[in-house]
Amino acid sequence: MSRRTVFPSLALAVVLSLAVAGCSAADSDKELKPEDSPLQKYTSVIYGDQDQEDWNKQQLESEELVAVCMADEGFEYIPVDQSQGQVISSDEGVDTNTEEWVASHGYGMSQTPEEIEEMNEGAEEWVDPNQPYVESLSEGEMTAYYEVLYGVTPTDEEMNEDGSYEYNWENAGCQGAAQHEVQGENVYEQEEHKALFDSINDMYMTMQDSPETKKLDAEWVTCMADAGYPDYKAKQDAVQDVIDKSNALWEEGSETGPTDEQLADAREYEIEIALADFKCADGMDYNDKLLAIQFDIEEQFITDNKAELDAVVADAEKLNN
Repeated sequence: MSRRTVFPSLALAVVLSLAVAGCSAADSDKELKPEDSPLQKYTSVIYGDQDQEDWNKQQLESEELVAVCMADEGFEYIPVDQSQGQVISSDEGVDTNTEEWVASHGYGMSQTPEEIEEMNEGAEEWVDPNQPYVESLSEGEMTAYYEVLYGVTPTDEEMNEDGSYEYNWENAGCQGAAQHEVQGENVYEQEEHKALFDSINDMYMTMQDSPETKKLDAEWVTCMADAGYPDYKAKQDAVQDVIDKSNALWEEGSETGPTDEQLADAREYEIEIALADFKCADGMDYNDKLLAIQFDIEEQFITDNKAELDAVVADAEKLNN
């Protein structure tokens, strides 16, 4: 049973001091890197740094609390090892932003049958130890089991248009309560900071519609049209096109899914589009220019919301200490 929740897309820490007052990222000769994002400086404080080992440990602690919670409600529950079957990608540490990589992998969405087989061989088949118990329950008992475990499913009125909903651990059953106890209170869940996080999400959503981004996209669109792809209106359309065609392939397929030939054709199409996209973007320094636009917008946001950002960082530091 899976649920999609909405979390803030913020990444905050301390206000970035500009080396030259009034100098924008777009005017600077300094190489820009995503990890140097002004707002990224804040997120390390709010969300903290956590590696896979720490995450696995927290998940195990949470699962043990879930078992106690479920037992208190009259249900059996065996703690689940969420790290079971994890596979390290063979592309880890590889520079994927090269023409050579894109020519072989496209956007990295599709895989060859050999790559799929290799991943399956390297992964253990995930088994939910609670499945036999759940299958032994009646339909009504099973419904009650999942409501105690995850909370009651949100009503249509509580859902957003995209099918997501605002997460509240108090309404998320034993799983929510256990995760809250292990992870503690999160500053992004505090009501007094909600307006700030909403503003940050809005900032990133509207960045695509800024005059600077539209001008950049217009140049990319012209290049793609010259390359034989005249239907795109913005750079993100190329990726969405590949996603839509892949989704349609699976939706139209039989119960066994697309054939190897269909998957090969989809992979070829993805590589074709991704390679044209890469060449156009690389030739006009699209990514660097877009990053400069992002940095300028973030810096202006920091200037306009410094007091609120300082407050959220201070509260995050209190919770983390």
